[in-house]
Amino acid sequence: MRTDTPLSTLPAREHLLAAAVGAPVLDVVVPVHNEEKDLETCVLRLHDHLARTFPYGFRITVADNASTDRTPQVAARLADLIPEVRSFRLEEKGRGRALRTAWTHSDSPVLAYMDVDLSTDLNALLPLVAPLISGHSDLAIGSRLTRSSRVVRGSKREFISRSYNLILRSSLAARFSDAQCGFKAIRREVAQRLLPMVEDTGWFFDTEMLVLAERAGLRIHEVPVDWVDDPDSTVHIVRTAIEDLKGVWRVGRALATGALPLDRLARPFGDDPRDRAVPGVPGGLARQLVGFCVVGALSTLVYLALYSLFRLGAGPQIANAAALLVSAVANTAANRRLTFGVRGRGGAVRHQAQGLVVFAIGLALTSGSLAALDTASGSSSHGRELAVLVAANLAATVLRFLLFRAWVFPDRRTDHQDARKGPAHELRNVR
Repeated sequence: MRTDTPLSTLPAREHLLAAAVGAPVLDVVVPVHNEEKDLETCVLRLHDHLARTFPYGFRITVADNASTDRTPQVAARLADLIPEVRSFRLEEKGRGRALRTAWTHSDSPVLAYMDVDLSTDLNALLPLVAPLISGHSDLAIGSRLTRSSRVVRGSKREFISRSYNLILRSSLAARFSDAQCGFKAIRREVAQRLLPMVEDTGWFFDTEMLVLAERAGLRIHEVPVDWVDDPDSTVHIVRTAIEDLKGVWRVGRALATGALPLDRLARPFGDDPRDRAVPGVPGGLARQLVGFCVVGALSTLVYLALYSLFRLGAGPQIANAAALLVSAVANTAANRRLTFGVRGRGGAVRHQAQGLVVFAIGLALTSGSLAALDTASGSSSHGRELAVLVAANLAATVLRFLLFRAWVFPDRRTDHQDARKGPAHELRNVR
């Protein structure tokens, strides 16, 4: 895998060649807590399946988190008997904590996990990790909620699962279908960047990881699974639901304030020449235009409302300047995040300063229009003032988009691609 990449970006995905990896290609983590009864059956069945069907080297890691029964002894015995099995123990409870520790210390390029009850049919394991091995995707999840999935479970758990995913879609704009299925995989270079941003150490770990990955633009592959509910599950539904809702609020607030450096998870296009930037064709122009128009329409409504409010106690020029200043600050912040996809707080002050320069140009256009109206017709009605301001703002909006795109929020993907290509790319150009 490539390592010649700036800290702020991930390298392009590549196919994993087993001979070049050295370590087992796949590391399947089984997090356990007080599972002395099911652990041996799970590991033996999983090992048999991988030995028969998986064409690459693999490892099974038993991650014991604070078990108080004989689970550590069972795990140690399995590790002694089977070369592909290893185990470790954490003194603190938490599935997310166990997965973070196991994945962080693994040397395998593809990391996966599954619940010890093996509720998910193991035939979905190879389809789960294949897109990660091929370089097609960054993460993969098993889904019980797709049309082709076959699921056996009670109506209560079905209702809770679908309600939870509806909450994720409505509050965090999540597009993946099943956050909590215990059947997931991730590429190691993605985990190295993503896991330090995930705060939860319990059951919300999966959801937080997926939401951040999706917001960063990483590709999440979904695999329909056959799944049978475990009637002996020890998960406390009410307590878990409360903790999950707290996590949704925390992650939503962090995303809204731009507190997470999700730009470090950005992926460049692959090596296919058809995916590279075409000279003279700006990337993302259509999407940016739509975003800018939406933000601009809302900003204009705010601006006109503020102008009408300030006009009650001030002259037209003062009311225009004050309304434009307030709406310009909000407009720059909204376009920074929504239109041009700049996340995090880095450069926010500089962007606002540049936005104020653009604001000054808009102020000159609108103030000049008001002055021209006053000179031409003397005292004008409030409706005529608003009409002139709308026309002036349309002209200022076009100029503002061009300045935002070319100066305030320029597209630096080409620079990152050139830096990633390095001297070899320059030699090819010389030839």
